[in-house]
Amino acid sequence: MTIFPFFQAAAETVANNNQGLSLIGAGLGAGLAVIGAGMGIGRIGGQAVEGMARQPEAAGKIQTAALILAAFIEGAALFGVVVAFQIQGKFN
Repeated sequence: MTIFPFFQAAAETVANNNQGLSLIGAGLGAGLAVIGAGMGIGRIGGQAVEGMARQPEAAGKIQTAALILAAFIEGAALFGVVVAFQIQGKFN
């Protein structure tokens, strides 16, 4: 398995560096922000398609609202990733 060397390197970083846990936390924070955004945008897309299938006459309004909501989610995810990388940069 290729993930075990990653964990070993992370454990060595924590042992040799007092801020090692903050670096691991920054990576986890960035990853969780991206995963959450992907899930949110996927849910918006699925529900929008379902709504358009049920009411084709409202497709334009649904599509516009879905794009706006997806942009808001993407902005929040980008903010989370930037904060995580700022935390990482403080301890390097």
